Amino acid sequence: MAPLAIAMAAPHQFSFRSPELKLSSLHHPLLQVSWSIYNGHGSNIVPRICPLKICAVTKLRIRKVLRQCGLHVPRKVEKDVPKSKSGVDHVQLHNESGAAFQGAQIIKCSNDKTAAVNDIKPSNEHQHQNQDSTVPSLCIAVIGATGELARKKVFPALFALYYSGYLPQNVGIFGYSRKKLSDMDLRDMIAGTLTCRVDHHENCEDKLEKFLAQTYHIDGGNSNREGMTKLNAKMKQIEGEGEANRIFYLSVPQEALLDVAHSLADGAQSQHGWNRIIIEKPFGFDAISSQRITHSLQSKLEESQIYRIDHLLGKDLIENLTVMRFSNLVFEPLWSRTYIRNVQVVFSQECGIEARGRYFDGYGTLRDIVHSHILQTIALFAMEQPVSLDGEDIRNEKVKVLRSIRKLDLGDIVLGQLKDESNKAESYMKSLTPTFFAAALYIENARWDGVPFLIKTGMGLMKNRVEIRIQFRHVPGSLYREKFGQNIDLDTNELILRDQPEEVILLKVNNKVPGLGLQLDASELNLLYRDKYNVEMPDSYEHLLLDVIDGDNHLFMRSDEVAAAWEILSPVIHEIDQHKVTPELYEPGGRGPVGAYYLGAKHGVRWADE
Repeated sequence: MAPLAIAMAAPHQFSFRSPELKLSSLHHPLLQVSWSIYNGHGSNIVPRICPLKICAVTKLRIRKVLRQCGLHVPRKVEKDVPKSKSGVDHVQLHNESGAAFQGAQIIKCSNDKTAAVNDIKPSNEHQHQNQDSTVPSLCIAVIGATGELARKKVFPALFALYYSGYLPQNVGIFGYSRKKLSDMDLRDMIAGTLTCRVDHHENCEDKLEKFLAQTYHIDGGNSNREGMTKLNAKMKQIEGEGEANRIFYLSVPQEALLDVAHSLADGAQSQHGWNRIIIEKPFGFDAISSQRITHSLQSKLEESQIYRIDHLLGKDLIENLTVMRFSNLVFEPLWSRTYIRNVQVVFSQECGIEARGRYFDGYGTLRDIVHSHILQTIALFAMEQPVSLDGEDIRNEKVKVLRSIRKLDLGDIVLGQLKDESNKAESYMKSLTPTFFAAALYIENARWDGVPFLIKTGMGLMKNRVEIRIQFRHVPGSLYREKFGQNIDLDTNELILRDQPEEVILLKVNNKVPGLGLQLDASELNLLYRDKYNVEMPDSYEHLLLDVIDGDNHLFMRSDEVAAAWEILSPVIHEIDQHKVTPELYEPGGRGPVGAYYLGAKHGVRWADE
């Protein structure tokens, strides 16, 4: 307790422009400690180097306590009077518009949250300024705001966009849930997850405070229809009279999706701008359920309004698929069965099923990863050049690829299940839900006929690895084949686009080893992102949310893409469910089921990690 006594020893007096308001004594414990840290007197409590986020969160706590005392807290605090010899700080407080704070003397704020306050004028510090009717407003609502996805991914991504200048300064952020929370409760809940860019921290503290001040909570109660009416009313308060655009991020369980979507379609859409609705995967449990969801959504919404998000598609690796091919003359002529021998798409994770819990047990890797991420990656890789970079033009080419993929059968797949005896995973492992899936896909069109696309995804494997590996054919009649010995795979050229363990583009080529004689070696020309670009890589949610704001939908699945993907997987899903196909068990930290390597050999492919 000694450090606290030191920190609270000096009382603080506050002078205001007019009239004067002084706090001669502070009796609220949290307020005393927090204000000491706030004004730099907390060296005995925390290290002298205070991270920006901790300082900002501390200020929010100060404001919360002051509100409990019935005070209005101005937005901005500036020290314009030097510290006196007695250690007393005279702090000038004013709001964002520069207006002086007005009020009478505050006598005290005791532990029972009572205060003697006279003539303090009511104020709403969080009310947006009147919008310019010529500038469109933007409101973003996160439905299911208290869930883990919203707290750890969506709100941090929104703040990152706001901090970097991609959101308008007067944007309205709304958290919608069924919990009885105040605006401050929601702000306190998400404040600890919001961080500023490592590579530029300008005005981090101020922007964090402003972002939180523009974040509101809506209690949806037991009826989404009534809740959406309240959300609509709150949005209208800050939108003004001009064009008003809205985004709704539906971070809700599948069983609640349609009720929420219908309710917001009927009661929360803007009538003076566009409305965009983001839906999280999985997009159904099978072809039939997915079709029902699609028809139900389209009964209330236009297809152009629906953005089916898969955060794995927001990686730079995915964007580089089209950039590498269509912007480099050296690659485009090679992008066909004439020069490419096989393509491997790998998505392996070290973590076990306990990290995904009951959600994964219900859907498994086949429905969770393969249906959207893996098949979308293949579609972007193999598609013909679109007419333009317009989202619909790209989607038109993607769906052609998906419709050309041969339907899977059991002979071309390997199912695996992680051996895990830990208590965390035991309750989830009683079903036959696969945690590993490998398959050989074939695209039956003129460009890719006969080229195997091998996919592999699993949990609890040796290491995190996300990559696309293109293996080219051998040089016909190669003069140097004997220099590589019996293993002719050594002279295979490869192009590797990797996201994990680190972002890199590799091109494997053959070269002469320096020195006398003729000895060949396979070397990798590499573009390592961290060496070339000294910037912090944005999270995939930032990328995709910005695409939604811009109306760029090329990385979001259209309804016909969803249906085409289910058509590929439905036969094998039906067989697995009907005949209770038992997955092959594999050890944690290994390479997965042995069957995956037999699958590769069957199609003349050697996995890159062998």
